[in-house]
Amino acid sequence: MPPRRKRSSAIPAPEQGLLCALPSRPLLMAGIDEAGRGCLAGPVVAAAVILPDGYDLPGLTDSKALSAAQRGHLAPLIRGCALAWGLGVVWPATIDRINILQATFEAMSRAVASLRRRPGLLLVDGNKTVPEPILLPHWRKRHADAPDLPRQNAVVGGDSTVPAISAASVLAKTYRDMLMEHLDRHHPGYGFARHKGYGTADHYEALRRLGPCRQHRLTFRGVLSGRDEGLGARQGSLL
Repeated sequence: MPPRRKRSSAIPAPEQGLLCALPSRPLLMAGIDEAGRGCLAGPVVAAAVILPDGYDLPGLTDSKALSAAQRGHLAPLIRGCALAWGLGVVWPATIDRINILQATFEAMSRAVASLRRRPGLLLVDGNKTVPEPILLPHWRKRHADAPDLPRQNAVVGGDSTVPAISAASVLAKTYRDMLMEHLDRHHPGYGFARHKGYGTADHYEALRRLGPCRQHRLTFRGVLSGRDEGLGARQGSLL
């Protein structure tokens, strides 16, 4: 009778293809949007939001299609359910120095860098993604162990079609509105709490009567009421 073989105690090698069947780490997607880009006064604010898979919040859509009360109802629900959310703020002095488009990208970069989770994909509302030279310093400071930037896609109309972008639009808008109400108490007479810095008729009237304050964007058309000949080209409200 042949001798019995000893059973090996070594762990058998996995069958080919077994490792491929292991679940991969899910790709976290962050939606990004801004508020206040076209205003004459106050900061531009951006938000970045990572939502759980299958997240469904009734009534969530582009913040511009919602009333202030609806946005105020949704904002804490978004913050409570999001896997991560972050805000970025850039103030008028910087907007005047680098222009509103670059300031918007800067605010978006700050919002992404403040996320507690690391996204693998950024979905940016509009037709432009955040330029790498602006995003990279913020990203490396926050994620020194993962120097590679996440992929980006620009989504035209994303604030009404992509839930994560809709959520970002609500958080950016509600936070900026709160800032403008605070600024109204420090700079009375302009109506910041009412028009939130946009170029309404009463805002232009206040500018003619009082002149700009330090929260106004001096490089925007109409802020200096014709006294700006020596300051060079003016920024439009939707560059």
